[in-house]
Amino acid sequence: MRRLGVDIGGVIIEPSDDDADTSFFGDHYLRTPAVAGAFDALATLCAEMDEVHLVSKCGEDTERRTREWLAHHDFHTRTGAPADRVHFCRTRPAKAPIARRLGLTHFVDDRLEVLGYLETVPHRYLFRGRPAEVAAHRAQLPGVHQVASWPELVAALRAT
Repeated sequence: MRRLGVDIGGVIIEPSDDDADTSFFGDHYLRTPAVAGAFDALATLCAEMDEVHLVSKCGEDTERRTREWLAHHDFHTRTGAPADRVHFCRTRPAKAPIARRLGLTHFVDDRLEVLGYLETVPHRYLFRGRPAEVAAHRAQLPGVHQVASWPELVAALRAT
């Protein structure tokens, strides 16, 4: 079985910015764009992987906004990722027990720190890693593949 876990913020939804019209943490959070290529790539991966799960760390308010954003952008219909495969936790380390419980074999996150907690996941991908974080957590890099875009991620996943 090939089971993929995907972070949401910074991987599917563009990170917040200073533009009040598109910041996920502003009044118009539904206008926040998706990361380029995310929907098409996830539609492909949902067809190719046995399961795709979204796993996000956030507070209750951000969880509500995220669910609304996914619905507003018709995410589940457009990608084929079922709504019952969206999981939230309140701390970054809490993603590890979720990954273990779901039997995830692949995981993509934009935070190297998170990937370091996922010891049971054999294939881990750092999506558009931040240079400062990569430098701070360099010891975790040997087991992590860095990818800069959704097309690059799809190619890397197909190679495993």
